[in-house]
Amino acid sequence: MKKIYITLTFLISFANLTQAKTINHEFDVFIGKFNASRTTFEYSLNKDNYKITSDVKTFGVFDSLYPFSAQYSTSGLVKNNQLITTSYKYNAQSRFSKRHKELVYDKDGTPIYRISSKNDKEKKVIIQQETINKGTTDLQSVFAELALQYNNLKFCDSTMEVFDGKRRFNVIFKDEGQEQLKPNEYSPFQGLSSKCSMYIDNLGEKGDDLLWDLTSDRPIYIWLLEDKKTKAPFIARINVSETPLGELNVYTKKIHVKED
Repeated sequence: MKKIYITLTFLISFANLTQAKTINHEFDVFIGKFNASRTTFEYSLNKDNYKITSDVKTFGVFDSLYPFSAQYSTSGLVKNNQLITTSYKYNAQSRFSKRHKELVYDKDGTPIYRISSKNDKEKKVIIQQETINKGTTDLQSVFAELALQYNNLKFCDSTMEVFDGKRRFNVIFKDEGQEQLKPNEYSPFQGLSSKCSMYIDNLGEKGDDLLWDLTSDRPIYIWLLEDKKTKAPFIARINVSETPLGELNVYTKKIHVKED
């Protein structure tokens, strides 16, 4: 189940490029009847660069069953309305293993080698350039690219190529119209939202990632609202209809917007 958090970590807020902003999310992840995770995100995007950091930790009973914590960080440049990743890394801890991965890029944003470790056994792998396409991005930067598009065009439809250091795949977003959100005991946010769907086309490759399998034939749904004060769009809720432990729901509890 820890793979759920690795993918959900990238479902973060969208910053408004008319003025540089940093948006911090706090949200709860529910899997079936479990309040499974407390997660924070901080996302910054301006005309020159972007940065994403996140912190995930399982919670309560779920933490006893599937303990997992992780920290993720991506940063890069914005040039000609395109994103160039310059750094991607994460550290993760589960019950029996500790993992680290870092992708090292050249000045054009192409990954040239991968550093990874499991339980402190480190290896460095040169990335064969024929395995990736020009313009391929990392999974976190996909959402920064979507932020640029959403702010400029106000729709989600797009297909983006991703390379995670081992595999290529496509992330596909589609517009699903608008939907009225009501507040509930988990989230105070309400209003007319933009609904988007996302799924992963694994291009025929096999992987051990649960979301890799789940989203190949059923989407992740994402609801976007705008902060009333700053007009910055943010993710209000996320839903995956089926997982091995039941329906998955993410509710945003709080957002903190800083205008730079």
